[in-house]
Amino acid sequence: MISLWVGVLVLAGAAVALAPAGEEAELSMPGIESQKAFDLLDERFPDGDSQGAEAHLVFQASHGRKMTATENRAAVEETLGVLEGGDQVASVTDPFETDAVSDDDTIAYSTVTYNVGAVDLTAPAKSALEYAADQARDAGLTVEIGGSALESEVSPGGTTEIIGIAVAAVVLIIALGSLVAAGLALLTAFLGVAIAFFAVSALAVPLGLTSTVGILALMLGLAVGIDYALFIISRYRDERARGSGPEEAAGRAVGTAGSAVVFAGATVIIALLGLGVVGVPELTKIGMGGAGAVALAVLVALTLVPALFGTFGRRVLPRALRKPAEPQVRSPHPLPTAVGKQGLGTRWARFVLRRPVPVLLVAGIGLGVVALPVLSLELGLPGDESKSAQTTERRAYDLLSDGFGPGFNGPLTVVVDMSKSEDSQATTAQVVETLRAVDGIASVGNPVISDNNDTAVLTAIPQTAPTSSETKDLVQSIRGKVSGLETATGSVVLVTGTTALNIDISEAMSDALIPYLAVVIGLAILLLMVVFRSILVPIKAAIGFLLSVGAAFGVVVAVFQWGWGADLIGIEETGPVMSLMPILIIGIVFGLAMDYEVFLVSRMREAYVHGTSPQEAIVAGFRHSGRVVAAAAIIMTSVFAGFIGLASPTIQTMGVGLAAAVLFDAFVVRMAIVPAVLALLGDRAWWMPRTLGRVLPNVDIEGEALNTRAPVSVYASDAARN
Repeated sequence: MISLWVGVLVLAGAAVALAPAGEEAELSMPGIESQKAFDLLDERFPDGDSQGAEAHLVFQASHGRKMTATENRAAVEETLGVLEGGDQVASVTDPFETDAVSDDDTIAYSTVTYNVGAVDLTAPAKSALEYAADQARDAGLTVEIGGSALESEVSPGGTTEIIGIAVAAVVLIIALGSLVAAGLALLTAFLGVAIAFFAVSALAVPLGLTSTVGILALMLGLAVGIDYALFIISRYRDERARGSGPEEAAGRAVGTAGSAVVFAGATVIIALLGLGVVGVPELTKIGMGGAGAVALAVLVALTLVPALFGTFGRRVLPRALRKPAEPQVRSPHPLPTAVGKQGLGTRWARFVLRRPVPVLLVAGIGLGVVALPVLSLELGLPGDESKSAQTTERRAYDLLSDGFGPGFNGPLTVVVDMSKSEDSQATTAQVVETLRAVDGIASVGNPVISDNNDTAVLTAIPQTAPTSSETKDLVQSIRGKVSGLETATGSVVLVTGTTALNIDISEAMSDALIPYLAVVIGLAILLLMVVFRSILVPIKAAIGFLLSVGAAFGVVVAVFQWGWGADLIGIEETGPVMSLMPILIIGIVFGLAMDYEVFLVSRMREAYVHGTSPQEAIVAGFRHSGRVVAAAAIIMTSVFAGFIGLASPTIQTMGVGLAAAVLFDAFVVRMAIVPAVLALLGDRAWWMPRTLGRVLPNVDIEGEALNTRAPVSVYASDAARN
């Protein structure tokens, strides 16, 4: 088995070494107006260079001087001469000929267009761009570079990720009490995530996967891989402590904790694949990549982890259990009652059982308070304005805003389809006149007409910034104004551009949220009904998830919109939350929340079906799984938090949101609300109608069938040990 997985790793590594580099695809969403306009442009202007990388060289004169001064004009012309005719350069505009100089003559810009995408730009082409900028700086000008030409994929490595993994390793060592056991969990997680990351990288070109897909697969695969290995290792050690031999203990661990891993992983996979119902191709790809990483983590946990038990032998066990003991006779149902020394999990469970209503109120109200910032949630897609002020892209953005207005960085593209219009010239003139009369428009450029005179393209510059609510209202206002022209002229007028596309996608995300929740929660409740054979437990699990994800969104709004603690994690600029984040975080968090529900409550159900009272079943669940679930939550939180240091607003938002959600879900919902609700429900928590019980399959996640065939001679019973 070990050789098989090593072989798969080698093949995946060879595949990524031979695969071409993938290109970062533009965000798109079929069916929305802005996307229809983009598709029409591709059809009517097939020779356009919209697919090529673009750079903006932004020049600023020194204090008290103007760009139109003779020496500054000469410096700009010399700089652009270095780029013209260069490798991969399609065109270079002269700011003095294209009216690209600010009203006060202090700022000017040149647009450099390439005939290849940003990913395919060669190092010499990028070096030439930077060399040209340096040459202008030597002449006394301030020069910054914006656009896509210098953008690169986000690296998956960094200091914060190493810190997160180090924290996970320390928690594993403390929880398992064995360097070997901790190393085993990390080793299997690393192997699974390496295969997943290699697979995503190798399939980047044929499937159009971006770097965000790879990083999310890395993040999720690492987090769940460590957790799944931890749960199986913990159950294996419990079985060995009860006296089972290595093979018997491994079989029982996979038959019980392994079954929980399968169903926990299935909920995560369902939630991630459910992202496909939203209709955004990028979200679908992210979901598929993450689901593949989780599936690999499950397979590794079920096959490679028990194989390594055989390799490491007794070294997987804590030091106290490595010495052989005399066998004793025990009951085939090894779930104890609570006697003797009680651990922290047991004491906490009994505390909740004595005070279920106060615990439920405090936990629920606390999460509600943390979730209050959600009421101020604003969605958008970040651009260069969200980058660090240390980057040249952000400084170029600021210079363009200062020189040409805040709306210059978010121009609107108006596409006029005149294929059914009788007079294309008159139609174009009416559209231009209508646009210039709309409040909030700073300027409207001259129209560009296609060769067949069936399409006109205009550029409208808003007066407000791309991510402002005023610009969103402006887009809707334009669409309302031009609707009358369509009837009168027989044309179709579409508003697009990056800013309009971001607005449309944000609205589509909001509209898709309820259907997505219905699909994911419905399927997961059905799955949990199969696992727990209960009606109320799955419903309680779904409600608890809504509380934890609401609190996580509250943290995201407070950090990324309000700026609370933003300096601590390197967020220099606050603004709207990325529009993809709510659905993406909901999908991931729902699956992870069900992980803890399955691992914790399955041990409670295991005790209940073996005859323990509902209250003592809760205690048994915490005695066996409380410490492990807490350790798993800390590990997963540290892994997610480790990605906050990446210079990507998408990854940073996911890191903060997922880390907060895991903490709230594990320590507030599962550790406080769940036992409180189960204590109040009593036997009713495990009720299921007989008719439904006969229809649903019995998956025996508690391993009851294993206990009916258990060997009689084992080590000291749990009751004696506890």
